[in-house]
Amino acid sequence: MAILKIARMGHPVLLRRADPVADPGAPEIRRLVADMIETMEDAPGVGLAAPQVFCSLRLFVFRVPGDRSGVDPDDSPMGNTVLINPVLEPIGEEKVLGWEGCLSIPGMRAAVPRAKRVRYRGVDCDGNVVSGEVSGFHARVVQHEYDHLDGILYTMRMTDFGLFGFNEELNKAAEEAQR
Repeated sequence: MAILKIARMGHPVLLRRADPVADPGAPEIRRLVADMIETMEDAPGVGLAAPQVFCSLRLFVFRVPGDRSGVDPDDSPMGNTVLINPVLEPIGEEKVLGWEGCLSIPGMRAAVPRAKRVRYRGVDCDGNVVSGEVSGFHARVVQHEYDHLDGILYTMRMTDFGLFGFNEELNKAAEEAQR
């Protein structure tokens, strides 16, 4: 396995629609998935899409750490998971604003509106169906990574640029507000 280089905002690979994966079980796809998981963990991150590692394919890896999951049963912790050729659909019209960062936009985060609940479906490297109806952080991370497959960065979904900044500055402001 290997730690892969992560494309940063501005690179063209992040702005194009990724191609479907022809054979999810191919050795090169298995190797890519293993390397992406290692890269995600090393970063550290909770999601990583193939375009972020300069590979324009419709797959991403993600996880829902226990400290990020919510009280809703549809937002429970989940270990490292791969979704190959995923489809995603919002459930209902309700949107929620939540903070997001991105390994391709290091050191920054913003409040981004996302569907409160989503349904997703894809396959893993063995062709097994991976699916869920989720909410909370789980829904947010899946939507964020799915967007990468369509060439969309979270900055393109922002509605209030006053809620965008460098992590250090946002952390300082939050600390001062609590005093």
